[in-house]
Amino acid sequence: MWQVVGHKWAVDLLKRALARERAAHAYLLTGPPQIGKRSLALNFAQALNCLSDNEEKPCGQCLACRKIAHGSHPDVQIIEGENGTLKIDQMRILRHEATLSPLEGQWKVYIIRQMEQATAEAANCLLKTLEEPPPHVILVLTASQAEALLPTIVSRCQALNLRPLATETVQASLQERWGVDAERAELLARLSGGRLGWAVAASQNDAILTRREKRLDEMIALMAQGRVERLEYAQQLSRNPEAVPELLHLWLGWWRDLLLAASGSSVGIINIDREDTLRDQAQRYNLGQVRDFVEALRAAVWRLERNANTRLTLEVLMLSLPTRRPSPAPAGP
Repeated sequence: MWQVVGHKWAVDLLKRALARERAAHAYLLTGPPQIGKRSLALNFAQALNCLSDNEEKPCGQCLACRKIAHGSHPDVQIIEGENGTLKIDQMRILRHEATLSPLEGQWKVYIIRQMEQATAEAANCLLKTLEEPPPHVILVLTASQAEALLPTIVSRCQALNLRPLATETVQASLQERWGVDAERAELLARLSGGRLGWAVAASQNDAILTRREKRLDEMIALMAQGRVERLEYAQQLSRNPEAVPELLHLWLGWWRDLLLAASGSSVGIINIDREDTLRDQAQRYNLGQVRDFVEALRAAVWRLERNANTRLTLEVLMLSLPTRRPSPAPAGP
């Protein structure tokens, strides 16, 4: 049984390929972080190697399905970057092991996460395997978007672009499958931006929402500060580049909400627990400033996904942050 929430079209496509015994030798799953790419890849690996006699695979109960779920199946490997980088040595090991026959299952499945982190040498090494894949091997690559990869790699994969889930789908899943109460589930669903993985993690780890509060408070304080403080903040953030995409996602959600609040709308606001702060902030900027900074955030995300210099990108962004006007004076008697 497929355990993926949403993405029905992708599950159906993979099911049809399995039913016809025409699975591609390489797939590319793209989409935002924590949207379900890893879960879909693992479910696919289970379906490929499921030992059940039932037509519906994966069963989730056989030894192969359980081993894959627990990361102990010898023929299913997840390859991730070391310190944020996929290196050529990892691809060389994959290339060698791929020539060997499966130990237990019918297929050897290699799930390569965040392929955009690959060095040029690693990407070219993997390309050789993609050009001449062994008949018993299936590669599943994941990435934020196909444009961040070599076109020669993308062209040799069947691409499945996973889109964010509906807020209602995320909220219902949190309540039904993870037992989250309705009010908290609604907040997490809105904050998730359609990324169920993030919502589940936040429901189980209070530190995630605590970190969000801290980051939002830092951003609001930064709006009243000068260039020196902003550049120092950019330098501080650049020391942990792996945390930057999540920060920019948070900021983008906030400024999108600010755009709605400045327009006089409350429909679709994400940060519903801080709506009063949003209303206050909306009085301190004009629509042009808010729109310009939303575009600056999107540009920063785009550059970082293409391996731009993290510190330089953040410095440019911080200098684009609008300066907060004083709070409007209260109306007279």
